[in-house]
Amino acid sequence: MPHRAPASTAPLLAALAVVITWGLNFPLSKALFTQVGPAGFLGLRYLLMPFCAVALLCWRFGWRWPRLDRREIGPLVRLTLVGQGLHLLLSAYGMQGSTAFSASVLLACGPVFTLLILRLSGVERLSRGQVAGVATAALGALLFTSDKLLTADWQASLGDLTLLAAAALFSYYTVASKPLIQHHGGVTVLGYGSLVCTLPMLAWCAPELRALDWAGQPTWVWTGLVWQVAGGGFIGWLAWGWANERRGVARTAPLIYLMPLVAGLAAWAWGGELFSTPKLLGAGVILGGVALAQFSRSAAVTAPITAS
Repeated sequence: MPHRAPASTAPLLAALAVVITWGLNFPLSKALFTQVGPAGFLGLRYLLMPFCAVALLCWRFGWRWPRLDRREIGPLVRLTLVGQGLHLLLSAYGMQGSTAFSASVLLACGPVFTLLILRLSGVERLSRGQVAGVATAALGALLFTSDKLLTADWQASLGDLTLLAAAALFSYYTVASKPLIQHHGGVTVLGYGSLVCTLPMLAWCAPELRALDWAGQPTWVWTGLVWQVAGGGFIGWLAWGWANERRGVARTAPLIYLMPLVAGLAAWAWGGELFSTPKLLGAGVILGGVALAQFSRSAAVTAPITAS
């Protein structure tokens, strides 16, 4: 048999770098929220987002950006306000009341919500393995939050529920935006969506931006913010998409389950976050259920997905 050259390790290294970056971003986000507040952070983020979006679109298309059909503009605006705007708002306010590790675990429940949305919309029937995965993840979520529920820590519990709602909204966006992404590509949808969201988000965050002590912020706030938007955001998503294209989604997607591990270690090392046994056990059950639901064989597809 002829010797076969090994596949390039660059896509794998890129995917691992993205997962590590995203994991580290959770404790960084928590620190930024503590410093400037969730609305202040989002306001500062969306002061940078349009510049990154324009740079991304120019890098991909030059000055001749793709044109959308009139019937696609409404769905793009609605989906963007849900998938980027409301999702980010709930994630920020949820993390403020929770912890970096909790946020990384609960937001990883997205594939479970995606399956449920596909089932409820009649697009796909769930197989037995997928049903078992959904049930396991739900049991893990109860176990994960049991310490807060038993001690009646309602603020933290509300934060966790808000994070689950944010994961559900992003899953809806993932499913409903598929026709637009298939038609125009992920770069177009991400870039246009960021521009669409800028004015509503800045209007929401305007009071916090006016009250912010701009001159009194330490340097790490500005460098951390730029890294979150440009590095972990735009560059991270581009690198993740490139790794998926080169390695395949089936081989790359499981790496995302390393993200809560990275977030937990970083939160423990830098933020002094401590983890109880129920929390660690619940996190393991959640991620196991999500993996089972995501990678079990799908049932037959019953209807096409349409943008709405």
